[in-house]
Amino acid sequence: MRIISGTLKGKRITAPTNLPVRPTTDFAKEALFNILNNEWYFDEITVLDLFSGIGSISLEFASRGAKKVTSVDNFYGCVKFLDDTAKQLKLDDVISTVKSDVIKYLDKQPIKKFDIIFADPPYDLDEETYKKFLISSWIING
Repeated sequence: MRIISGTLKGKRITAPTNLPVRPTTDFAKEALFNILNNEWYFDEITVLDLFSGIGSISLEFASRGAKKVTSVDNFYGCVKFLDDTAKQLKLDDVISTVKSDVIKYLDKQPIKKFDIIFADPPYDLDEETYKKFLISSWIING
């Protein structure tokens, strides 16, 4: 994976192969951020990255100057990898990681305002959990 733009443009990050992730492709990430770039000034936003995995999206937001990125994932290895990577890249003041089930995290959080909530749930997320996620997300977005 590589960071597409911002202060860390072109930086390659290699995740351990034992993590259960499917990082967002550079092509998809570039398309997503081209759209977001037309709507937001990244240096003015706070971001919630749900199902963050190894943090490809979180790192991209941070590289582009986001004020704060909160990354939530249930897998310890992913959270540790992103936490370590953020420290190495001196982004640990921007990216904060949370090891938690996303639904439980959303249910326990007081209503916060995030400018962007990005969610990339696993392909095999069952329908019942998906519906709970949508309800929790709607409440937090209110």
